[in-house]
Amino acid sequence: MTDAEVARSVALQTAALLRDLCATGNCADADLKRRGDAEANALIIDLLRAARPDDFILSEEAADDSSRCSASRVWVVDPLDGTREFGERREDWAVHIGLAIDGVPVTGAVALPATHQVFVTDDAPPALPPLPARPRMVVSRTRAHEIVRHVAEVLGAELVPMGSAGAKAMAVVEGRAEIYLHAGGQYEWDNCAPVAVAQATGLHASRIDGSPLVYNCLDPLLPDLLICRPEYAAAVLAAVAESAQ
Repeated sequence: MTDAEVARSVALQTAALLRDLCATGNCADADLKRRGDAEANALIIDLLRAARPDDFILSEEAADDSSRCSASRVWVVDPLDGTREFGERREDWAVHIGLAIDGVPVTGAVALPATHQVFVTDDAPPALPPLPARPRMVVSRTRAHEIVRHVAEVLGAELVPMGSAGAKAMAVVEGRAEIYLHAGGQYEWDNCAPVAVAQATGLHASRIDGSPLVYNCLDPLLPDLLICRPEYAAAVLAAVAESAQ
């Protein structure tokens, strides 16, 4: 199996597990949300170790092995991105299976289990719709940062609140939004797989200062992110820079 096929298979199996968990009881129950995180993590680690025993794994839900920093190949995974949304029986939660090689996010799968969708780096890029008169910007439904609001005002963008990072990024991949801008805190597992998928479809992906997104760092904090249609990248980055003055 190729790396993309491994990522797809792991994402699909994890998505099925989480849907089954969600169907067994009250998803608002805190214990069930903890089960979702733990059981999805255990499945992903088992599957990746079986498929790629020599690779390292960085997961939000597992103890970190800092020896990964000297490795070339590291799977960066978020077993359940959007636990809040999972517990609320919403659709905007995701499974992230990313692979960074020498710090570059080269392979990824993002599953949206509630809608039975999976997006993988070896998929044919979708045909994006024409640019709208007013761009749509997906933002956190609970904590949209002031920088994000400033950029939206400068661009005249429509704000579209949404849950997990994967769901927001895939909205841009599908053409249901044009810009995903985040500031104020994320980790590598929040965006490695979404960035890999976004870049594979021809979207712009970077830090909000325009610098590259680098993975498998000793400190996995990766606090800001821009994924957007390439036509908007320069304007968004300029508006971000203006907000910092």
